[in-house]
Amino acid sequence: MTALAILLHVAALVLLPPLLLGVIGRVKAIAAGRRGPPLLQPYYDVIRLLRKGAVYSKTTSWVFRAGPIVSLATALGAGLLIPLTTPRAPLGFEGDVVLFAYLLGLGRFFTMAAALDTGSSFEGMGASREGAFSALAEPALFLVLAIICVPAGTVSFQTALEPLPSGWDTAHPALVIAACTLFVVLLAECSRIPVDDPNTHLELTMVHEVMVLDHSGPDFAFVLWGSAVKLFVLGALLVELVLPHLSDSWHALAFLGAELAVAIAVGLVESTMARLRLPRVPQFLIGASVLGAIGLAVVLYRGQL
Repeated sequence: MTALAILLHVAALVLLPPLLLGVIGRVKAIAAGRRGPPLLQPYYDVIRLLRKGAVYSKTTSWVFRAGPIVSLATALGAGLLIPLTTPRAPLGFEGDVVLFAYLLGLGRFFTMAAALDTGSSFEGMGASREGAFSALAEPALFLVLAIICVPAGTVSFQTALEPLPSGWDTAHPALVIAACTLFVVLLAECSRIPVDDPNTHLELTMVHEVMVLDHSGPDFAFVLWGSAVKLFVLGALLVELVLPHLSDSWHALAFLGAELAVAIAVGLVESTMARLRLPRVPQFLIGASVLGAIGLAVVLYRGQL
């Protein structure tokens, strides 16, 4: 990759994620017939929080302070492993698929550890729910990654993603299944409806939001920014799954448009669906894993023909 391509990749990864949250908010406002927040409101929120000071409880340790930083760093690191504005990734290598999944898992682990470090049973409840839901979402993610990698015989995003869009010419059912499964994983990993409601303040239904209640100032800005980056990165993987590989300039424009389309789709889902009851969420995520297993079976069957 050229220095300009790397700079463009990093700039998109750092600056564009809050825009997706703004698009989701605007879509939900329009669907509800409200004026809603400005499109750039997430940027204003992050800047406002960065200007404030942080408050720490005497019962917390370095784990609490490290949680927001590690969650943001791991999301950014995962974003450097997959192609964004160009068909290549700055840190792509053989085996980056496995590192991608475990970077997201590491960020989630530190978020849960920071919640438990407060000593609050309320935040511990959220961490317990987050752990249970993520344990059900991870198999679906790995099945999607298997659908991507098995046909190419590699565990590198660059070589695995490059031939995939040509399969859409024949409506490859495995790619359709992978895209649907990955969209469900995106909703679960990013704490969106119907798995979680990022705007709720009802104690009995909060999952991700309850884990970050004690964070303030710059720490909470990192939490919001990290959540936006994770949404952007998983959306980018979904985009690369279905986006044809064009020249670098056209690829960047098509990628940006497709990411906005993912944000619009998330906003439409949140505008037309209610949050699932907690006992229904495991069924929803297990259904995604079953769907992914069917897609992998299709890939393996086609490989034997």
